[in-house]
Amino acid sequence: MRAKNIYSVVQVNSYIKNMFAQDYLLGLVSVRGEVSNLKYHSSGHIYFTLKDEKAAIACVMFASNRSGLKFRMQEGQQVVAAGSVEVYERDGKYQLYVKTVEQDGQGNLSEQFEALKQRLEEMGMFASEYKQAIPSCIKTLGVVTARTGAAIQDIINISLRRNPYLQIILYPALVQGEQAKESIVRGIQALEQYGVDTIIVGRGGGSMEDLWAFNEECVAQAIFDCKTPIISAVGHETDITIADFVADLRAPTPSAAAELAVYELNILTQQMTEYKEAFDYRLQHVLEKKKNLLDRERLKLKHLSPASVLNEKRRYLIAIEEQLNELMNQQLREKKHRFNIYLEQMKGRSPLDKLNQGYSFVSDNANKAVTTVDQVNCNDRVSIHLVDGVLQTTVTEIIRRDQEQIERWSQS
Repeated sequence: MRAKNIYSVVQVNSYIKNMFAQDYLLGLVSVRGEVSNLKYHSSGHIYFTLKDEKAAIACVMFASNRSGLKFRMQEGQQVVAAGSVEVYERDGKYQLYVKTVEQDGQGNLSEQFEALKQRLEEMGMFASEYKQAIPSCIKTLGVVTARTGAAIQDIINISLRRNPYLQIILYPALVQGEQAKESIVRGIQALEQYGVDTIIVGRGGGSMEDLWAFNEECVAQAIFDCKTPIISAVGHETDITIADFVADLRAPTPSAAAELAVYELNILTQQMTEYKEAFDYRLQHVLEKKKNLLDRERLKLKHLSPASVLNEKRRYLIAIEEQLNELMNQQLREKKHRFNIYLEQMKGRSPLDKLNQGYSFVSDNANKAVTTVDQVNCNDRVSIHLVDGVLQTTVTEIIRRDQEQIERWSQS
């Protein structure tokens, strides 16, 4: 029996699409299921299927809605996808147009995370004044993580490459599951008691449920109470845990934690060489400066020493003595010269010299020189002094010379 009305395929699909659009429940629905057939398209869209034990539904998340996706979806994940169920008119198939995706249980965990974070922050456990400085050069490194896995291998490889002499102490803790939090707390306390220089607490990446042990309050309290500096290295760079806020330093990955904790020995050796060269240069400069100062002080002391002063005084006295002798000799020469002049003058005035020249000296009875005839009279006794004796005689006659005769006699 043929239906009264005949419709085209597009009309039927359009009608069904309108029915879906008018259904309030299908306009905003949340679907829980396991991710399968996952495909990240080059356009930025994500195509996947949500399935459970009995059914499956096709899903698409357009690139415009991916900004709210806080994790990378993987095959087999349990998620809750929220969006609208609509019909793709061309194929006549319906699918879930996803606007948000959360890991199953994520909403509850996020609320717990934010509540604990706020409470611990109010208690001051995130305060910077409680953060300890990470030692620049360490001898022992403690690691709290799983015995196997990429995290411990990365830490060991990078640490020993940077410093082959480093001692690494591993506490093989559980990092996932119900007993993980107690295991991590015991590891922190054991390594602190052992006396390592720095502790790395962490693990590789995973879902929020996988990393939840590092969001437990007892783990945060153990990190806060630990006297040894702790570096938190949980998951990937985008993963944030309570341990990151409480730790003295957060590393984006376990590899980065190793680089932050372990100083590169080659760089340290180079720095030590540079420091030594700079120290030797400055020491040599100081020694040269002190040596020059010592030489100046030694020279000054040499000039100021008693022996030096005595020698200086002795040289000064010798110079004075020589100068005095020179002055005395000069005076003697001048006096001798003057004496010779006086001697010549005296010789010219000496009576003996005159007597030797044939002159004589006449004196009266009073032994006074007779220089003129007016001083004697006839019959007076006079003495005539000659070179070799004295003649006593009596004046018998006085003969006077006129003035002309006197002048001629004087000139002769």
